[in-house]
Amino acid sequence: MTGSNIKRQRHSESTILVTGGTGYIGSHTVVALMQEGYCPVIVDNLSNSKISVLKRIGGITGREPTFYKADLLNTKALNKIFQRHRISSVIHFAGLKAVGESVLHPLQYYRNNIEGSLSLFSVMSENDVKKIIFSSSASIYGQAAVIPIAENCPPAPTNPYARSKFIIEQILNDIHRADPQWEVVILRYFNPVGAHQSGLIGEDPQGIPNNLMPYISQVAVGRRKKLQIFGNDYPTSDGTGVRDYIHVMDLAEGHVAALRKIEKKQSSRKKKMPLMINLGTGRGCTVMEMVQAFEKVSGKKIPYSVTKRRAGDIAACYADVTYAKKILKWKTKRSIEDMCCDAWRWQSENPQGY
Repeated sequence: MTGSNIKRQRHSESTILVTGGTGYIGSHTVVALMQEGYCPVIVDNLSNSKISVLKRIGGITGREPTFYKADLLNTKALNKIFQRHRISSVIHFAGLKAVGESVLHPLQYYRNNIEGSLSLFSVMSENDVKKIIFSSSASIYGQAAVIPIAENCPPAPTNPYARSKFIIEQILNDIHRADPQWEVVILRYFNPVGAHQSGLIGEDPQGIPNNLMPYISQVAVGRRKKLQIFGNDYPTSDGTGVRDYIHVMDLAEGHVAALRKIEKKQSSRKKKMPLMINLGTGRGCTVMEMVQAFEKVSGKKIPYSVTKRRAGDIAACYADVTYAKKILKWKTKRSIEDMCCDAWRWQSENPQGY
């Protein structure tokens, strides 16, 4: 449903604006929100997602979410959406997200990610909506000196994508300082993988995948010949890099936990906001361990070749999740095997994606 097809909703404290809600993480979070009784309103320009996601979400939840095709830079369109719905909170996913592409096209990334966010925040302010969960990234830590990485690790972003995320974090900090009524949760996530257990929605990257799991899945389903592993001479258990892979539904549920946090009535004006919280498992997994786990659950052999390390890659990167457990009362539930099983179900049932 779009635009004029939607009548003004009744006032509701559970209506959540989700920018980028048809994307990979956004769509899974919309499902988690709907299953918890929230009423998401999606805004997405469909630059990196498909409209068919809405029907898939409806197949899981029993109804399709409200959707508007709009760009965040279009403040006029955004204002109309805020005026039509009584939005209580915003979850902000929308943004370009490929590290390599950001190095080649920095202006595009800064304009889209930062200006789009500024547009959103301005419209929120005009409509007196001051609760937001921002989708940030562990990439802002860069090459962290201490592993596991805690939230107090000094930021050291190394590419335009990561820098755009960090700049938006700083903007939200400044907004809160100027007006403490703004309640902000910044979620820095590590490596989302997997898919909804129904197999109806999952990760569908355009072009050559930038991340490990969709590449493995596409090799397994025959879309690609073999996996490239960048370096097997790291000081790890098998020589391949260690990362913190988190199931996308655990991540989605982390957003629901964050939403519950900011929607609680606050007794004091001196709120300790914004909150910056890592979302990960707190455990590292090597590339080869992930490959082997995928082979086990899928029954498919994953051919691979080893090439040299990529510039800027590090041996290990995983989260300290102590703070998330304490503040959000949240922790991951799903294993590496669950991640691989759900990713394979999605890819095998949807070999060409959506």
